[in-house]
Amino acid sequence: MGLVAGKATCFRKDLGKMKLNHISDNAGSRKSRTRAGRGSGSGKGKTAGRGHKGQRSRSGVSLRGFEGGQTPLHMRLPKRGFNNKFSKTFNVITLGRLVRAIESGKLSSDAVITTETLKIAGVIKRFRDGVRIVNGGNLNQALQLKVEGISAGARAVVEKAGGSVTLVDLTTNTVETTEAGKSDK
Repeated sequence: MGLVAGKATCFRKDLGKMKLNHISDNAGSRKSRTRAGRGSGSGKGKTAGRGHKGQRSRSGVSLRGFEGGQTPLHMRLPKRGFNNKFSKTFNVITLGRLVRAIESGKLSSDAVITTETLKIAGVIKRFRDGVRIVNGGNLNQALQLKVEGISAGARAVVEKAGGSVTLVDLTTNTVETTEAGKSDK
């Protein structure tokens, strides 16, 4: 700095201005990645951290869960749970959803409501193993349902409103029908 007429002056013109090329990270904040097999000066040269000989020093080896001949952990632990291969996945629809579809004009209350009519109306997206109707909502019109499943509460509400329920078993292609005032027996 120089002294001119009793005042300190600065000879650098860019002092106080920040430039992007002057910005840098703190020392040691960024570590460069290890480049294995790039010579002895790299710290991972020669065998590149794979040791000498042996199966794992070669390429194309994937020994996940292998414990050197000892029974692996995933085989020592007990198996839990059960997956039933005969289980069915139903589209669950409430009675309230059916009423909303009828009120919006997607379904007709006079026609028989089947899985196919529900798919065409856009109430269900895919067929899966059929449709199961559950109780939920008020029903004040007689509906004819031909579905794969229905809860006891929903069946009682449909029959109380004067409708009928026909259960279709897809595995045996049998039909079980109950109408208002009639029993299954």
